[in-house]
Amino acid sequence: MPAKRAKTGAKSPRLPRADIGILGGTGLYAIDGIKNVREITLKTPLGDPSDAYIVGVLEGKRVAFLSRHGRGHIHLPSEINYRANVLGFKMLGVRKLISVNSVGSLREEIRPRDIVFADQFFDKTHRRSTFFGEGLAAHIALARPVCAGLSKFLYETAVSLGLRAHLGGTYVCMEGPAFSTKAESRIHRLWGGDVIGMTGATEAKLFREAEICYATMNLATDYDCWHGSEESVSVDLILENLRRNIDNAKALIKKAVAGLPADPDCPDGCGNALQGAIVTDPRLIPAATKRKLAFIIGRYIP
Repeated sequence: MPAKRAKTGAKSPRLPRADIGILGGTGLYAIDGIKNVREITLKTPLGDPSDAYIVGVLEGKRVAFLSRHGRGHIHLPSEINYRANVLGFKMLGVRKLISVNSVGSLREEIRPRDIVFADQFFDKTHRRSTFFGEGLAAHIALARPVCAGLSKFLYETAVSLGLRAHLGGTYVCMEGPAFSTKAESRIHRLWGGDVIGMTGATEAKLFREAEICYATMNLATDYDCWHGSEESVSVDLILENLRRNIDNAKALIKKAVAGLPADPDCPDGCGNALQGAIVTDPRLIPAATKRKLAFIIGRYIP
């Protein structure tokens, strides 16, 4: 049965609700088994998200799925409207977000087709990681940039399915779209990086500002170019390993969604990340900025 299509904005009474968000990366453009599907094309105050949101019921839970690069992979990492993507999930009421990323491995023990639940980031991207500015200053704490409870739950679910998984690790986030040079890849290893990608750090910061629990499951597709015994990193190699891993990722997501507790409050404090973080005098924040960020700051700034 085809999805019902709807266009909606921030104030539309038809806006559906979802508790769990799923952000798909390269190769993951849909989740099988979502029922009562509605396809929602959101117009956010910060522009258009990468694609329509697929909203429905998966394993008894209300979910919203979005393809990060758009179906058919039409957006480069630097072209993605990350702020609109995250804001769209916030507008739909999402409290917990499962992100799927394809990454290169910087460690021998992280083999292609392993899953890494990274818990740290080294951000090499340029000015794409905050909702704030335009007369509003805020500074969130980011020492622990993922939701530890959600990440551990996903890892334990992966292990229960017999998948080779790693809990924790540092994700180096580069601008792209070219892959690393050998010199860069070696430096990333010296910095303590475990995997490398082009989107994770940006999203981690924005989901924290949006007070949404965030965890990232990273599908290792290759050894990056530091690993002399491996063939050079190529799109063909990455896509072949993704094809082998994507079914595992879908199975993991379905089982995780089914078992996720419905607790509204995150013990890690993700849902209160902005408390005390806004430093601008509310009387000085431009009205236009307040309107654009109403879904983000509305609890704190009327």
